[in-house]
This record gives sequence, structure tokens and C-alpha cells, in this order.
Amino acid sequence: MTVQPTEPLVPEAAWFKSSYSTGNGGECVEVATTGDAVHIRDSKIPSGLNMRVSPKAWTGLVALAVADGS
Repeated sequence: MTVQPTEPLVPEAAWFKSSYSTGNGGECVEVATTGDAVHIRDSKIPSGLNMRVSPKAWTGLVALAVADGS
């Protein structure tokens, strides 16, 4: 069996780090958008798994975080 690497769904240049993330190993979240999805990953493990949600779900998540004061 041969395993071929695949192209990432999101180009590396599309990712941006949350302004709340620190360089001290704290909660580091990176986000990238494509036409139909918002991709979320841990910036400490960029080659690891990432989550993909709809823009509507992302908007709801951000609204909850803002309302919570996070």
C-alpha cells in the first residue's frame, strides 16, 4: 500500500491567529475561511486535526464567547 500526501484543504497563508492568543503556550486558536466553511485549528499543532463549521455556526460561537466575556 502506498500513502500519498494530499493537498491541504486550506492554504497555509489563509490561517490567522486569534488576537487573544499569546506566545506563551496559552490557548492558541487559528482560523481560516473558505467560501462555505470556517476552519479552526490549534496553532501549536498546525499539522494536526482541524474543525470545519459553517459560517452561521462560527457566528453563533463568536457571539456566545463575546456574551460570556471570553
